[in-house]
Amino acid sequence: MPAKSKVPVALTIAGSDSSAGAGIQADLKTFSALGVYGLTAVTCVVAETPGKVSKIEPVSAELVRDQIEVLLRSFPVAAIKTGLLFSASIIAEIASTLRTHRSTPLVIDPVMIATSGDALLQDDAMETYERELFPLAALLTPNLGEASLLIGKSIRNLPAMREAGEILTEKYRVPVLLKGGHLAGDSAMDLLFADGKVIEFSAPFSRGIATHGTGCTYSAAITAGLAAGLSLEEAIRRAKKFVTAAIAQHHAWDAVHALNHSPRL
Repeated sequence: MPAKSKVPVALTIAGSDSSAGAGIQADLKTFSALGVYGLTAVTCVVAETPGKVSKIEPVSAELVRDQIEVLLRSFPVAAIKTGLLFSASIIAEIASTLRTHRSTPLVIDPVMIATSGDALLQDDAMETYERELFPLAALLTPNLGEASLLIGKSIRNLPAMREAGEILTEKYRVPVLLKGGHLAGDSAMDLLFADGKVIEFSAPFSRGIATHGTGCTYSAAITAGLAAGLSLEEAIRRAKKFVTAAIAQHHAWDAVHALNHSPRL
């Protein structure tokens, strides 16, 4: 990227997915599709295919910190997102580093369980996640499974989603986008809890499509919007449109085409 480029810059701190459907690979594809230059700090290397995580090999916490520090010194990073962080030590180093960059919006996708059901977060890491990193978030983006783990009870319908969102915002004191794509129904409903309000983002539910990396793509698209100067609500609305088109049409280029030829958001 040229030194004087006006292209927005975003950083993803996440794991590497060997199948390239999730993790930093999905994030970079999304950043590029939405006109943002993407940087990466790799936390883990994951041997996986859609439906199966075979092995996770973490990078040292010190190397994760060094990746982030050198990038923040060298590039005008306008927004940051986190994905798979895996261990308490990695989370602690990330939090310590990002505390000195509180003006840069941070989107936290609290990756805990893969779509396949495989665990993606060590058991002793949850407390560090909640205590050290969550308070730094400009937005927390749990899906229903992750939110259920965080509040300690299952979420099976829209009223339960609303209750869970209220609990999470009260608990962490940050904006929360609770993603409802796993609920049965004709619509995929997400709820944003921020500034004492609840805002709905709805799209038709695409049936019969096996997805992998949807959460990564969604949070990356939100991060791209924040890097480009959109408000939080605008960034989510554009990201929702992008990921919905990507799921329905099976290809990121189709999603970009749909986004570029839709009414102005």
